Amino acid sequence: MKRFALALPLLLAASPLHAQLAPVERKMATAVEADQERPVALLEKLVNQNSGTLNLEGVTKVGEMMRAELEPLGFAVRWVPMGATGRAGHLIAVHKGNNRGKRLLLIGHLDTVFEKNSPFQRFERQGSKGIGPGAGDDKGGIVVMLMALRAMHAAGTLKDADIEIVLTGDEEEAGDPVEISRADLIAAGKRADVALDFEGLVIQDGRDMGSIARRSSSGWTVTVTASGGHSSGIFSKTVGDGAIYALAKIISSFRTELPEPNLTFNVGLIAGGATAEVAEGGTVAASTGKTNIIPEIAIARGDIRTLSDEQTERVRARMQEIIARPSPGAAAEIEFSKHTYPAMAPTPGNRALLDRLNAVNRDLALPQMPALDPLRRGAGDIAFVAKDVDGLVGLGPSSTGDHAPGEAVDLDSFSRQAKRAAILMSRLSRETR
Repeated sequence: MKRFALALPLLLAASPLHAQLAPVERKMATAVEADQERPVALLEKLVNQNSGTLNLEGVTKVGEMMRAELEPLGFAVRWVPMGATGRAGHLIAVHKGNNRGKRLLLIGHLDTVFEKNSPFQRFERQGSKGIGPGAGDDKGGIVVMLMALRAMHAAGTLKDADIEIVLTGDEEEAGDPVEISRADLIAAGKRADVALDFEGLVIQDGRDMGSIARRSSSGWTVTVTASGGHSSGIFSKTVGDGAIYALAKIISSFRTELPEPNLTFNVGLIAGGATAEVAEGGTVAASTGKTNIIPEIAIARGDIRTLSDEQTERVRARMQEIIARPSPGAAAEIEFSKHTYPAMAPTPGNRALLDRLNAVNRDLALPQMPALDPLRRGAGDIAFVAKDVDGLVGLGPSSTGDHAPGEAVDLDSFSRQAKRAAILMSRLSRETR
C-alpha cells in the first residue's frame, strides 16, 4: 500500500564493527554484509514477473518464487487460493522452533499496483537504485525479509524460532469480502506474540523512522435526489435547489465541520445531472444533463482515514448528521463501504517494540528511530491483526515514487534493514512467551 516518502534516502556513515552485539549477532550482521548481490538478483527476478493484483497467474508465480526461497530455510509452505474473492491467493509459511520463545508473524505482499497493461514493467539498476514496478512496495520488502531469515539461518538462531509468514496476494486491492480474504491473516495474528510488517522504511529529514501506527481506510458514497424542472425555476419554493447544489452544500459542510487530528477525508469522484450513475467497481461515472434542466441526481464518492476504529465511528456519525439536514427540494443518503481497512493505533505495546528495535540500533551503532507521524503512512495489512498483537511497520527498504512509474528502491538500505530485522527477530524469539 502506498506510503509517503518524505525525503531522499541519505546514506548513513560507516559505524564501528558492531562492538555491542553478541557473537551470534555479529555473525548475522556479517552474513548480511556478505550477501549483497544475491538479493538484488532475486529482486530483479521478482520485479520482472508482473504481479498486478488482478493478474492472478502472475501473483501465483511470485508466490512460487517465494516458496523456492523459504522451503530451504525449513519453512512449511502452503498456497491458499482466494478464488471466492476474485483474487489469486496468499502464501503462508510456518517455521516450527522450540515452542518456547515469542511467536513471530511476518507480513508482506506479493502483488503490486502495476497491472499487465501498465507500461512500467521491467527492473533497471542505476547504481544504488533499483527501479521497477513494486521494487519498493513490496517486492523489496519481502527480499529484506528473506535476507534477515537467511542471516538467522547462517548464525543458527532460526532453528529455535517460531515464525509464521503471511504474504497476501491482494494487499493493493483486497478481495471482497474481507472476512474471507483476510481470514488467514487474522487467524495468524491471534496465534502470534509479535507482528512485523515488511513494507517500506520511511526516512524523514535524513533519519530512519519507526512506524508504530497505520491509519484506516474506508469509503463512502453520498447520493442526492431532487425535483427536476426548467432551470428558470431553480431556488423556488416549489422546486428547490436541485441535486448538484444540495450535494455541493453537503461536501462543503464536510470540509468545514469534520476536521480533527489524525483524520483525512477525500472526495474522489462526483457525477450529477438529469441522470447519473457510478459503474460497478466505483471508479467510473456517467451523467447526462443540460444547462436549462435542474439536475435530479448527484453522486459523490470518497474515503475516510482515521487512527482508530472509534474515530471512524465518530466521523461517520457526524457525516450522517450533516446528510440528515433539510435541503430545499432534495433528499440525501450516505452509504459506507463494507470493504475497509481497520486502523492500527499507536499502542503502548507497539511503542515498547520500537524501544526494542532502538536497542538493536544502539548495538549496531545506528541512530535511534523516532516514531513516525501516522499521517505519513497509508493503510496496510498489519491493521487486520493490530487488535490482537503488538506490531511494527516499515521493516522493508527505503523507496521513492511508490505506486507510480519510476518507483525506485534504495539498495543500500537493504543491508541496514536486514540486520535490524534479523537481530530483533532473534532476540524476540528467545524471550519467554
